[in-house]
Amino acid sequence: MTWELADPGKQKARREALYALLGKLPERRGVPEARTVDSSVEGGIKIEKLILDLNGLEPVPAYFLKPAGAEGRLPLVIYNHSHGGYYDVGKEEVLRSAPYLLKPAYGEALTAEGYAVLCIDHWAFGERSTRTERQIFKEMLWRGRVMWGMMVFDSLRAVDYAASRPDVDPERIATLGMSMGSTMAWWLAALEPRIRAVVDICSLSEYDALLETGAYDGHNLYYFVPGLLEHFRAAEINALIAPRPHLSLAGEHDKLTPVQGLDSIERDMREIYRALGAEDRWRQLRFPVGHEETEEMRREALAFLRKWL
Repeated sequence: MTWELADPGKQKARREALYALLGKLPERRGVPEARTVDSSVEGGIKIEKLILDLNGLEPVPAYFLKPAGAEGRLPLVIYNHSHGGYYDVGKEEVLRSAPYLLKPAYGEALTAEGYAVLCIDHWAFGERSTRTERQIFKEMLWRGRVMWGMMVFDSLRAVDYAASRPDVDPERIATLGMSMGSTMAWWLAALEPRIRAVVDICSLSEYDALLETGAYDGHNLYYFVPGLLEHFRAAEINALIAPRPHLSLAGEHDKLTPVQGLDSIERDMREIYRALGAEDRWRQLRFPVGHEETEEMRREALAFLRKWL
């Protein structure tokens, strides 16, 4: 049964198995080096622009945000930017919302709640968009790497960096994102036990439903991990998050998350959380929209973080 994968002993082994599917990855050790290249205050938000050494291959630009004047250790949200074909945007999304996200941007919304926020540019995005996604994907395959694996690795290392900061509470770290950023949120939480809570917006549907409907073709190259379906269903990856709090927000008319896939995830995750006596920590909410964030989704996301972070 899927719920058995939530057993702590089995989770560790399965987490290692999932990580092993991510291709040839750099060594993960120590605290990543960081350099501050700019610092400013805008609209009550202190904005640090950073250059992080997360992977040893190319520098990773990032934003670290927190309420201006905040003191002490703050709870942190790792914000994962979306795709949408906006390769030149990347981390800027945390400051200026994509068309399918509400305004204000999550950087403003989250800092208003008292959180610090970290958002990095992923491979092929923002200041790292000097090569196309297709070029990166192909070269990485030649070198035994998996693009999604390298993206997830950067996110894991971003947690390592964030947890080392004196202004971050390492016991209160959550992650959130929309679309590609949503997929990153649940993969990151599955692989990193220090993530206390996760909110995914418009991405979580079972893989077999993507195959049955052809919806997988709507996802870009970054999404695909060789051999994944031989070892994991989407629910089995998400079982590695349980019993930590997890909110999944979906559009009923979103072509990237077929309804039958939403049904399957809901059924399996309810079973997992029920078996762990943590039914209140899993919620899937659906809205009569496509691939977009609604005002109600935003309210639910912030309320969920307020409750669990």
